[in-house]
Amino acid sequence: MNDRQYMARAIQLAQEGIYTTQPNPRVGCVVVNDGIIVGEGFHARAGFGHAEVHALQQAGSLAHGATAYVTLEPCAHYGRTPPCANALIAAGVARVVMASLDSNPLVAGKGQAMLEAQGIVTSVGVLEDEAKALNKGFFRRMQGGLPWVRLKMAGSLDGRTAMASGESKWITGVDARRDVQKLRAQSGAIITGIGTVLADNPSLNVRPQEWLDWHYGEPVQPLRVVLDRELRMPLEAQLLNQTGVIIVTQQTAQHCNVQALNAKGAEIWHLSDTQHLETVLAKLAERGINEVLVEAGATLAGAFVRANLVDECIFYLAPTLLGSDARPLLTLAFTDMAQQRRLVYQDMRMIGQDVRIVARLSV
Repeated sequence: MNDRQYMARAIQLAQEGIYTTQPNPRVGCVVVNDGIIVGEGFHARAGFGHAEVHALQQAGSLAHGATAYVTLEPCAHYGRTPPCANALIAAGVARVVMASLDSNPLVAGKGQAMLEAQGIVTSVGVLEDEAKALNKGFFRRMQGGLPWVRLKMAGSLDGRTAMASGESKWITGVDARRDVQKLRAQSGAIITGIGTVLADNPSLNVRPQEWLDWHYGEPVQPLRVVLDRELRMPLEAQLLNQTGVIIVTQQTAQHCNVQALNAKGAEIWHLSDTQHLETVLAKLAERGINEVLVEAGATLAGAFVRANLVDECIFYLAPTLLGSDARPLLTLAFTDMAQQRRLVYQDMRMIGQDVRIVARLSV
């Protein structure tokens, strides 16, 4: 096997943490001695051991003189756990192959420098694009200050999400709804609008009991963020039966509902303009949120598109027609062809009886 093959295995291991590591990146590690894999590990959850630690523990004394393949530069600072660069040095590895350097200012080349200062040979860039794809939100937040934003929409083949009355359950099938659970699980926050809360009373939580293959332990529940300009959130809303709810409003702290919502555990963000979506995303990034899932109605979904804040669109289309009077996927009041937003398909596949399309908005 060569470096690419061992790194491919490390990336495969890193994927095991896709639903549980936030706000940390997903990282995998393989330790190879004399052409034999002697240790493997991945980072499973923030505060738990990093991938390198698990792989070195498995390798034991065989780590001495070995090559470690890591999908991200080993950390060089004390956080919840000690620096992984120190662990690799102490284990006596001879070489460290990294898919990419870390863009976190606390690391950013420092881990590589620590290793090289101890005579350990390093190399960077093996399957870099594939490894970075696992942590798009982490790199985006570290480099640009905003999380990676996915816009999820579900509707009929003619692009409708509900009847004119608001009736919408269910258009897509159970397999598609289960697939959405996976999107939620890999997200640090879910953003919705008060209109969706009032119409559907959703929980917007991760429910592993609905999965057929959940084996990741207790799920890390995302923050639920509701854009509620007039502070109309009902106290009996299902969202308020959970922790981690943020309500973004233009109302002041003196509004009559603030105290009652605080008593229910909700955090209130008072912004002068709740439609300044970039401000909301920036505040979430400050909280360590790497990936955001927008699950909202046509108005808010359209607002995110118009603001050019959507990194990835995910459409679930059911094999049904709801007709021209039904509600659209997005509110985009275009008047001529020059305004259209073209999409670039990234993936298309069947999810049960529905079609899932993953696409990027073209520049």
